[in-house]
Amino acid sequence: MFFNRLLSKTLKETISQRPLVYLNGARQAGKSTLVQNLDLQKEINYITLDSPFILSAVKTDAENFVAELPKDKINIIDEVQIAKELFPVLKIEIDRARLKKQNINQLYILTGSANLMALPTLASYLAGRMSILTLYPLSSSEYTKTYFNFIEKLYSQKLEYGTITNKNNLLDIMRNATFPEIAVNKKINRIKWLEDYLNTILQRDIRNIADIKNPEKIISLLSFLATRVGGLVNNSSIMKEIGLDNKTYDKYKALAMNTFLTFEIKAWTPITKINKKFTKSSKLYFTDINMLCYILRDSLEDIYKNNKVIFGNIFKNFVANEIIKNSADGGIDISYFKTVDNKEVDFVLENRKGEILAIEVKSAKIVNERDVKALTELQKITKDKFKKGIVFYTGNEIVPIKKDIWAVPISYIWQ
Repeated sequence: MFFNRLLSKTLKETISQRPLVYLNGARQAGKSTLVQNLDLQKEINYITLDSPFILSAVKTDAENFVAELPKDKINIIDEVQIAKELFPVLKIEIDRARLKKQNINQLYILTGSANLMALPTLASYLAGRMSILTLYPLSSSEYTKTYFNFIEKLYSQKLEYGTITNKNNLLDIMRNATFPEIAVNKKINRIKWLEDYLNTILQRDIRNIADIKNPEKIISLLSFLATRVGGLVNNSSIMKEIGLDNKTYDKYKALAMNTFLTFEIKAWTPITKINKKFTKSSKLYFTDINMLCYILRDSLEDIYKNNKVIFGNIFKNFVANEIIKNSADGGIDISYFKTVDNKEVDFVLENRKGEILAIEVKSAKIVNERDVKALTELQKITKDKFKKGIVFYTGNEIVPIKKDIWAVPISYIWQ
């Protein structure tokens, strides 16, 4: 089954305007499928470095490998992070075409399951010559095939009182807004798939971007972080609890993020000044809900039935994932708002105009005035920049709570 992706339009436009595009993202997120199914202006030549034979050719003589690539096609090179030798050669080829005053757009598309910014030496080779985009696992609207961007919709359209009839079970949506392979194959053993996935990252991907002797120790860090998902990242406390020194901890945490297992959301502060009454620590989330539950060693269904607090955190993580998936084409800055007296808004989205969309998440079926106190505080601070305040909840009615602050069913995201 093929899924259209929200990133497709931006990816096509970027490819047409740049000599090289690097599409990174989590392993098995659908990068190879996406780039091979784009309707581009030129024919493509697809190469994967997962082939040991091709990888050996690149590592033996990267210059010759690149020289032999067809010049009349867009060359797609998959899993490029495992062949560092390519980057300086691609730089030379792009510069050579530029000196000859050739049309240098649409030359190369690279894909990889590691954040290139984790490899600053390689990234520096292609600075000014490359655009980077990130593809995440399926969003809920991609899975349900409604294919709309709820962030764009909230920014551009007025909300009106009404009822949303949810045709999909919430837990099913949360479980299937995930990697395409396990979303499609209902018979697959998800536990085994996730175990194999994590082993591949630990034994292959991480070794490609860092020299560490015991990558399996990252599991200990992930297990600790999973129980605190959506909470403030207290680095010193985590290091003490797990027994890692500062250098090792920083490296392990960075590796988890650079292989797209986790991501952080920074704290919001006013643009005009740094105000000490705002919290400054980041918050951490997992990129996939199924992986989060796997690391917690529990099922989403059992957590929902037996532990409302942990489910509330996972539900917030689900919304965090939907936000990054729907803003992956750029132009949206994501943060959270918290004051030292604990007024907190889960997500603050700011577009290029400086307009703010504030989102609070509640895994309850009712929203009351107490639930919007922090939204009201942020509204006072940001004044006319405040576009909307949203409380996503598990009920089915769109209801105005205060001026420009609404309770909105979570199913709005995919319907």
